[in-house]
Amino acid sequence: MDVPAAPPAADAYRAWVREHDTLTAEDRRAIRARVALLPRCPVISVVVPASGGPEAAPRETVASLRAQLYPHWELCMAEEGGGGACAAANAALGSASGDFVALLRRGDVLPEHALYEVAAELAAHPDADLVYTDEDDLGPGGREAPRFKPMWSPELLASHDSIGGLAVYRRALLERIGGLRPELAGAEHWDLALRATAATTPDRVRHVPAVLCHRRRSAEAPGDPGVRRRCRAAGLRAVRDHLDAQGAAGALVEEAPSAPGCLRVVHPLPDPLPPVSVIVPTRDAAALLEEVCAGVLRATDWGPLELLLVDNGSVEPQALALLSRLEAEDGRVRVLRRPGPFNYPRLNNEAAREARGDVLVLLNNDIEVVEPGWLAALVRHALRRDVGVVGAKLLYPDGRVQHGGVVLGPDGAAEHVHRFAAGDAPGYLGQLALTRALSAVTGACAALRREVYEEVGGLDEALAVAFNDVDLCLRVVDFGYRVVWTPDAVLTHVESASRGYEIADRARLARANAERAFMRRRWGHLLDEDPYHNPNLLLHAEPVTVPGPPRRQPPWRRALASADAGEARDPWDVPQPVHG
Repeated sequence: MDVPAAPPAADAYRAWVREHDTLTAEDRRAIRARVALLPRCPVISVVVPASGGPEAAPRETVASLRAQLYPHWELCMAEEGGGGACAAANAALGSASGDFVALLRRGDVLPEHALYEVAAELAAHPDADLVYTDEDDLGPGGREAPRFKPMWSPELLASHDSIGGLAVYRRALLERIGGLRPELAGAEHWDLALRATAATTPDRVRHVPAVLCHRRRSAEAPGDPGVRRRCRAAGLRAVRDHLDAQGAAGALVEEAPSAPGCLRVVHPLPDPLPPVSVIVPTRDAAALLEEVCAGVLRATDWGPLELLLVDNGSVEPQALALLSRLEAEDGRVRVLRRPGPFNYPRLNNEAAREARGDVLVLLNNDIEVVEPGWLAALVRHALRRDVGVVGAKLLYPDGRVQHGGVVLGPDGAAEHVHRFAAGDAPGYLGQLALTRALSAVTGACAALRREVYEEVGGLDEALAVAFNDVDLCLRVVDFGYRVVWTPDAVLTHVESASRGYEIADRARLARANAERAFMRRRWGHLLDEDPYHNPNLLLHAEPVTVPGPPRRQPPWRRALASADAGEARDPWDVPQPVHG
């Protein structure tokens, strides 16, 4: 199953290829020189299924291998015969002698620097078990439909084959999990990626954000109903088997509502439901507060729930009367009076210490509930042991996207993905329609288990207004959890309605600059480049730029830049430990 790419116009992409993705003679010389300096040059066994014997192997695929600038590879082919492509690939795998194996589909074409880029990644990360890359299609007019992928996310891989074309596996891992499963023909590569990533650790799955595989689409596959049905059934079984093996037999697998050809995994809720504490800091703004409270208390489908209203010094009579009435009329409401200077982390931290729920939901007072299942959608993920924080899909009152996840890097800080996109748009590669892991989500609506909040120390009170939610997410990831965004929890966000946007008075400007500097000191390496945001994209811009000017410098050009700057060496000149 392939997610719709929503690609740029073919002419625009080909212009991008000419400008940013075409090797020069200098590039080729630099790559050959870098190969000689690699601390380790593993042999990569390239497995290509052949039909009717080796002489009928796809000529384009073999020709692209012979043109590789990285010389340490071998071609492994086996006749397809009656066993099909999977059996042929497994037979070829049995003859592979390399430490790593690339499983190509018939007709795939690799650019001449593809295997070098993989080898450079393996040199930089010698423990890697899987390296995958970006890809595009070969159409009648040339390259088209680029798929610029994010870093690996188990949630995304459970919805479609997000690993895709050029995937290079450690051979020992493939042997351990048993290679391809012929009974899942049509989704065999997806199934292999699911089983391989489950058999290793996240840090051993590496993504090279460069277009290193050109796919020649089968004339049969895209439109043939029979092939489509077989692929769909195989994909469903692959995901079902994967979930069962991971102990998630109770999860439901169904078609993703807004991403045709993709799947959605609905994780079960326990019985009885866990108690949830919804924390809403507030000050005055009675109309906003009444709206969010009505949504949580009367329009949310959840049983054991408490609503903690953290009053940061309200003085308006309407707000004070509303707080008193809510607390008197509904036993689920508690008002915590916390006057003093506004400090969003402090208000939430003090409420978290008072909360009785197993799950905490941080909620702004300018959020409006638009459908009753939002909380269940968040809690389904928050209860998963490897998930730390869960974020929601937030819309502006006019229906456009306000929050589809957070991307780090723009202006040295953070921005929202696909901001201002249409509310029903699937986003690039389904990123607004599919649950996925991210570096951060907004704290305007975020859920996490109380134990996780306490383990990481809650929100950092040094970040009184901005970046505290991003900082929390990054610390949660540092503790070994994942941050997940789901499109299944949809709410309206009247952004910053209660506090207003920052104004350029000296005090606020100084505070904003101090918080930005704090984030730079603590997270500079991540603020420079978000691993979940492909450096060939600008998904935080409006209109979305696909692709954008590359922010990644290929490894051989980094070496050239280092030499021009007079630096003695780059990271690949340093001897690396050898791992088998």
